[in-house]
Amino acid sequence: MNDLFTKTDYSLYSNAMTFLRRPLVKNPVSADADVVVLGVPLDMATSGRPGARMGPDAIRKASVNLAWEGNKFPWNFNVFKDNKVIDAGDLVFDCGDAEDFTYRLEAATNEILKSGKTMLALGGDHFITLPILRAYAKHHGEMALIHFDAHTDTYSNGSSYDHGTMFYHAPKEGLISAKHSVQIGIRTEYSYDDHDFNVINAMQANDMSVDAIVAQIKETIGDKPVYITFDIDCLDPAFAPGTGTPVCGGLNSDKVLKIIRGLAGVNVVGMDVVEVSPPYDQSDLTALAGATIALELLYVWASRPKLSD
Repeated sequence: MNDLFTKTDYSLYSNAMTFLRRPLVKNPVSADADVVVLGVPLDMATSGRPGARMGPDAIRKASVNLAWEGNKFPWNFNVFKDNKVIDAGDLVFDCGDAEDFTYRLEAATNEILKSGKTMLALGGDHFITLPILRAYAKHHGEMALIHFDAHTDTYSNGSSYDHGTMFYHAPKEGLISAKHSVQIGIRTEYSYDDHDFNVINAMQANDMSVDAIVAQIKETIGDKPVYITFDIDCLDPAFAPGTGTPVCGGLNSDKVLKIIRGLAGVNVVGMDVVEVSPPYDQSDLTALAGATIALELLYVWASRPKLSD
């Protein structure tokens, strides 16, 4: 009878409030942790269908389907055994105030990094990556970006608060090096003549082997610290219908997961999963894909070279 309210096994759906049932800690800066999961419920910067503000909650709920495994297949270790991961809940900001949001997200990320932790952000629309990169650059300098997406997000005709312009601004601000960055899954128009990013478009990615894709990524990023951002619309809508700007002809989930696993050993310093939009989801497929990718990113982060290596 003593465990009626405290039983902590992985019964699906009971108290499914945090990412992979990690401890909820509302003051992550002072917590004993290695990784902070932060929800960022924003869709003010969307240009297509709204709803990504509900993405963090949907990803967390879907993640209970993954919480029962010790070692996530096919990894040979349990990422949570030697790494303390906590869920800090969602960023709080003034509704409708893009400037306040941008300030708060950068400041929150900066405080987490100053405390010696890293962050896994759950979006929210893709604009969230820009203020996060601003904070990371203060600690890691100019980074390489591994960017999974259907869109380059380098468009210069949007506003400063637009989920299609982050990677137009980021290189100009010295946050990332475009020539050391790779965009995978692109299948929408961009300016080919003056596009400084390395692109493996969706047609190429679907035809190339996983090993060839991973080799090209690793050759491009070199020895720079790496930030990985995964827009869920990199996946074909058949695998991720719940997103604001779906584009046919994307990658399947198996190939994406194999590519991510191939990044083990890369110096990953931060990561996010964005653009899950539950109102357009079917049977929680997109939320589950987002949760699975987020977990795989944690394994890749845990497999990075350590300072003592």
